[in-house]
Amino acid sequence: MRVEDIPRVIEIADALDHAPKWVPEVYERVLDPQASPARIALVAGNPDAGVVGFLLAVLIPPHAELEMIGVAKQAQQQGIARYLMAGLMSELIEGQISEVLLEVRESNHPARMLYASLGFVETGRRPSYYPDPEEDAILLRRSLSR
Repeated sequence: MRVEDIPRVIEIADALDHAPKWVPEVYERVLDPQASPARIALVAGNPDAGVVGFLLAVLIPPHAELEMIGVAKQAQQQGIARYLMAGLMSELIEGQISEVLLEVRESNHPARMLYASLGFVETGRRPSYYPDPEEDAILLRRSLSR
């Protein structure tokens, strides 16, 4: 992700029901190479539509946590989230991260199916974690190896 991608990333996130609504300054801090903790910020795009998906993860070695992933509505069901997750896993393995953690809304069945297909397993839940609507967060993890 580059600074010039931020407006499109915000546009995608704002159009998604369950994506966090971050202001540009938060994304700018994510992209700061001197920021601590370090983060990975990836985008997926094509020549016609530009950026169609993005992913943000925070690094807390030996773990990483997926903070956000989003795909533009018109580009969903095309393997973009899987592509972004593959890019993340590759970078994490290179960086000697041994485990990825994430949380997902209980009702987000497409995301849960994707994560299960990628080898994530449920490790717990946070009752009433998400507001509006109130909903449990399902905690997932996946071990990484070279």
